[in-house]
Amino acid sequence: MTPKKPFLTDVKNLRAKARKSLDKGAVTDNYQGNVEQVIEILQSVLATELVCVLRYTMHYVTATGISSDGVKAEFAEHAAEEQEHAMLVAERINQLGGKPDFNPDSLTARSASQYSEGKNLVDMIRENLVAERIAVEHYRELIRFFADHDPTTRVMIEKILEKEEEHANDMHDLLIAHEGMPMLKS
Repeated sequence: MTPKKPFLTDVKNLRAKARKSLDKGAVTDNYQGNVEQVIEILQSVLATELVCVLRYTMHYVTATGISSDGVKAEFAEHAAEEQEHAMLVAERINQLGGKPDFNPDSLTARSASQYSEGKNLVDMIRENLVAERIAVEHYRELIRFFADHDPTTRVMIEKILEKEEEHANDMHDLLIAHEGMPMLKS
């Protein structure tokens, strides 16, 4: 019979380790990620989310037309949710000992998505769908990257991804409703 393996480290040892390196906050000795690299990646995610907040907000304010009210409401809801994502990411950067970069001068350079105003309502919907698809692909890649090396960041990105997929679906539905045909193959 194989001897039982303890579930946790010896409690005394665990307590002693917890008292070391208090300056590292939540980053303990068994953190398997590269803190600097993770912070750099999260700065890009933060920029992506902030650019999305700005784009959705601009579209909310400037959308016009006979059928724009429902679309405007969707844009406003998505802007608020993207803001929530940005705050989650900024908090995670802080937990890892970094300083979230909210500098507007470098947002678009760090962002995976683009800021595009759109010429009309359908163009705005299309641009938001493109941005959501970029975020979905990027965040799926990040989930695989973080894997078990940083489960906290991975789980956060998984929750954000769930919302981004919902946003992409919403924009796709709106595009169908306003163009009368699906842009994407079934």
